Amino acid sequence: MSDKQRQIRNIGIMAHIDAGKTTTTERILYYTGKNHQIGEVHEGTATMDWMAQERERGITITSAATTVFWKYQNEDFKINIIDTPGHVDFTVEVERSLRILDGAVAIFCAVGGVEPQSETVWRQADRYLVPRISFVNKMDRTGADFFTVVDQLKDKLNANPIPLQLPIGEEDGFRGVVDLIRNKAYSWDEKSKGEKFFEIEIPEDMLEQVETYRTELIEGVVEEDDVLLERFLEDSDSISEEEMTEIIRKATLEMRITPVFCGSSLQNIGVQPLLDAVIDYLPSPADLKDVEGVNPDTGNKEVRERKEEAPFSALAFKIATDPFMGRLAFFRVYSGTLKAGDVVLNVNTGKRERIARLMQMHANKQIPLEAIEAGDIGAAVGFKKIRTGDTLTELKKPILLDTITFPEPVISSAVEPKKQDDVEKLVVALDKLSEEDPTFTVRIDAETGQTIISGMGELHLEILIDRLCREFNINCNQGRPQVAYKETIGSGVEFHKVYKKQTGGKGKFADILFEIEPAEDGKSGLEFVDKSKGGVIPKAFVLGVEKGFKSAMINGPLAGFQMSGIKITLKDGSTHPVDSDALAFEIAAIVGFKEALKSVKKLLLEPIMKLEVTTPDEYVGDITGDLNKRRGQLSDIEAKIGVQTIKALVPMERMFGYVTALRTITSGRALSSLEFSHYAPLPENILGEVLYKIRGY
Repeated sequence: MSDKQRQIRNIGIMAHIDAGKTTTTERILYYTGKNHQIGEVHEGTATMDWMAQERERGITITSAATTVFWKYQNEDFKINIIDTPGHVDFTVEVERSLRILDGAVAIFCAVGGVEPQSETVWRQADRYLVPRISFVNKMDRTGADFFTVVDQLKDKLNANPIPLQLPIGEEDGFRGVVDLIRNKAYSWDEKSKGEKFFEIEIPEDMLEQVETYRTELIEGVVEEDDVLLERFLEDSDSISEEEMTEIIRKATLEMRITPVFCGSSLQNIGVQPLLDAVIDYLPSPADLKDVEGVNPDTGNKEVRERKEEAPFSALAFKIATDPFMGRLAFFRVYSGTLKAGDVVLNVNTGKRERIARLMQMHANKQIPLEAIEAGDIGAAVGFKKIRTGDTLTELKKPILLDTITFPEPVISSAVEPKKQDDVEKLVVALDKLSEEDPTFTVRIDAETGQTIISGMGELHLEILIDRLCREFNINCNQGRPQVAYKETIGSGVEFHKVYKKQTGGKGKFADILFEIEPAEDGKSGLEFVDKSKGGVIPKAFVLGVEKGFKSAMINGPLAGFQMSGIKITLKDGSTHPVDSDALAFEIAAIVGFKEALKSVKKLLLEPIMKLEVTTPDEYVGDITGDLNKRRGQLSDIEAKIGVQTIKALVPMERMFGYVTALRTITSGRALSSLEFSHYAPLPENILGEVLYKIRGY
């Protein structure tokens, strides 16, 4: 593996909303020389929050990529950074970023600690096996408590946090950190905006605490290596900084520990050691196993070496629309080298694509590149058709990499342009936005002809409508947000369908016997199984049957919602030597499915949301009473000093306008967080009421 790859770090910065991700990234840009002045979120000048909506609201909406260079121990390292959103409505941005990153920095507020979205992104990182280090930010804030946050990492995230720094002071008295590996204390210079920092004496009142934590750290390190343990037992001061760093790095990469650092990004304290830690403890592409995929021609698993000279393979993880350049695809190169002008294969579409230009991204600015090599992240223009999660490879050496899974939308709204002239423009704009964001879907209601957009929450749809106005110059009327229900079945039936049609010439004939039943718990969409024997139905016709069932599930019988969680087994059938074709079998499946549904129990599924409310003690009774009225189910109440955290599962249908209601109940003193949990059948006693609201019957 080349030194180039050893000197690259592909990292994400992730956290709950308002923990300081973007502020930390701005300091990194400043100290690495990428920016000549520090951008601030609260002033609307943050480089990585480049969208107008981000600057107005002070939140990150879209993941922004940048590349910085950091000199460490006389070596130059390249760090590709992706700053991800913290708001749960934009969790897709975290999901797609973690799929292609090698490591992550998890940022926690020293006051808020492990908050709901912290848990969500931590679970996402676990799923993609992303090693991470933690940074306890905002140590200067009133109520900051480093050790409580470390305990919460253990209790709430089941992590194994290992402090490698201790804070010197807290709240107004926070002024630096103690490095437990070097056994030295550091303070930062305010005049240079934290660019200069210097060694100071470890405060006397911390000596005992530092000794305790350092001894624990060294004992943990030597337990990992028998030779070190033997040497340590003979001489406890014989373990070098390099040996400690090497062992901690190994344990971090194996995801057995999470090193913990601290600081205050806003006060410019602790960011440079965090950059050093990224180099020391997070993986380079050279540390990773060779990439695995499936050969699309043979269906066999294949392994591709992560080398510059290996056949090219990459994964597109984000699509953006640039007003000047058109479709811009961000991708991670896993093997080989891509040059500007190369022709590649999009394995998912089977189409050839010419790469017009390659570039390195810095927020919404582009730096042209001649080539991008294995282990690196970049962007390209020139694609005719590409979606998030598509695999790009050499033309003659295809491999299909694992794609990215996305949560399904939970809220819908009808939209229409205010001017009739904008109808076609709206179709094009919505197509571009849905291409960028896989959790944003667009459909035409079969009954009303309305355009229905669906997303992850009220804020998500609000931002998208705002983008239609600002970026595409289309003013829209928006209907009241509606719940994105789904339909399914609660019982099964075996059904025989013969489809015949004679039109004078060649007719249509298809004969299928199938069983329809609920899918196993947790499975969504259609689970299709072909058990027809002896080739009674040719494979091409079987594909037509599956296509027909999928098509029939787009509009359910109860209220026209997408059907999900259905298993269909094709058992038998027959063909006509002249009149049978794939289309006949597709139509037979559509008609047979709709007729079979008349004999089964039909259910409406509603999205259930996971709600967390942090409130002063005196409002707990009022909040729980209000949640009971909203069909909420309390799952837990956690008590802290002066505040309590209420956890509940509540139907999305009852959560519109909840933030305003909570503000009224608690005089604005409570905070809430809402995220999608699962779909569940709507209780029968309110099914009629909900159907009446949806369709007016």
